[in-house]
Formats: sequence, structure tokens, C-alpha cells
Amino acid sequence: MSIPLPFRKRSQRDEARQDWIDERRREARIVVADVVHHSDHMMRLACNVLVRHGQTPEEREDARLLLVVLDAKSPGRVERTRPDREGRR
Repeated sequence: MSIPLPFRKRSQRDEARQDWIDERRREARIVVADVVHHSDHMMRLACNVLVRHGQTPEEREDARLLLVVLDAKSPGRVERTRPDREGRR
């Protein structure tokens, strides 16, 4: 039986990183809430932040769905920016 490792103490770097993520999440929520006044590019950035760092599964799923809607709005963009996965084997 091995001795469990002690929990790592949070360093200043960890706290600074979490503060930074919290601030980006707050900004992303502001952008999504005011969708009319922001470009599609800004909306995609905000949704990507929320998909990755959203606090709840519902928030992450809503942001992912909004990304799908934005991609459907400009279908030519998807083919330009995302290479075909099937051809890369």
C-alpha cells in the first residue's frame, strides 16, 4: 500500500491563472448577452471560452449550440477554416 501524496498547495500562479480565467469568462458572458452589438468573430471567441471554461454543463452546452448556429449562418467559413478530417488519414 502506498502513502497518498499530500494535496498540492495553491500557488500564486494558480490563483492568478484562475483569476484570469474568471475574468475571461465574465467578458465572454457579457459578449454573448449583448449579441446584437458584437461581430460573429467576437461571438465565436466568447463561445469558445464558455465551451471550455463554463461553470455548468448547461452553460457549456448552450455555448456549443450557439457556435453551431454561427457556423450555419456562414457555411462557407466552415470549409475554409476546418480541414476535412477524413482526408487526413
